[in-house]
This record gives sequence, C-alpha cells and structure tokens, in this order.
Amino acid sequence: MKIIVGLGNYDEKYKNTYHNIGFDVVDSIAEKLGVTFKLKKTYKSLVGETTIAGEKYLLVKPLTFMNNSGEAVKVFKKKYNDARILVVADDIDLPRGSIRYKEHGSGGTHNGFRSIVNNIGQEFERVKVGIGRDIFMDLKDFVLSKYDKEVFKPIIEKAAVEILDRLR
Repeated sequence: MKIIVGLGNYDEKYKNTYHNIGFDVVDSIAEKLGVTFKLKKTYKSLVGETTIAGEKYLLVKPLTFMNNSGEAVKVFKKKYNDARILVVADDIDLPRGSIRYKEHGSGGTHNGFRSIVNNIGQEFERVKVGIGRDIFMDLKDFVLSKYDKEVFKPIIEKAAVEILDRLR
C-alpha cells in the first residue's frame, strides 16, 4: 500500500495559497487517476482510493490544519503500519518552482513536517515544492498568501507526475 499525503489547510480562505501546495499536488494526482475524495472522520482526512497495477493507493488531505498534520498521518500509520508514506508540501527554503525529494529526515523549518515527525518519526518520504521566500513579508502572511495560478500550475503538475513515477 502507498499513501500520498498532501499538506494544507482545509478552509476555502486557504485555497490557492502557498501553504496549500501539498493539497493542490494531491488534487492533481487525483485528477490524473480519476479519484474522488470522501470525508473519513476516523482518519481526520479527505481520502481518495485507487488501485494501480494491483497495489492500493490512498490519497490523503488531512483536515487537522497544517500544524497538526501529524495527528491524521498517525492514524494512517497505525492502521497501515507497513505502508509506504509520501508527504508533499510547500517549502520556503527552496527556490521557487524547484521540487526536492527526501527519503527521510527531520521536520526542518516546516510545521507540518515537524508535526508528522513528532507523531510517527522520521521514516516517511517527502516531496517539497519550493515557494521561495518573500523577505519583505512576515513568514505567516507569505505562506498564507495566494500564489499566481499560471506560474504554479505547471510546477504542481510536474510534482504530481514525479510522485507517481517515483511510487510506481
């Protein structure tokens, strides 16, 4: 089993913000695979399911808000202990538009990754989408600001394809 978790904040006001890039990448994957999401209260998430080449995939968008993402991921880890978990999110420390894969590691400066590490440890894969940093804006204001859809749509699509290629 493979579980792809996109990090973000589930509320209309956060749609198309930098901090919701993880949700947007998972939405792109769902669109490519023809998957729809359903509310799964037990998992504290929206979950989409599919099978590829005989292997089950879960697409996950936690409803715990970014800083508590680990609470939702912990539920999946507990139920599917042997599953391969890949988490995708924004990263202000990477140049805008870059995509970086890490097999495991610390939570770094990202509160969503920190929450996951605190709940399940460091053994999960990460795909980080670089959003850069606006040195003139407060960090919180920047990550919660809207991104230019024309600029980020191809980056989101590329991240979705890279994730699917990596997991196959």
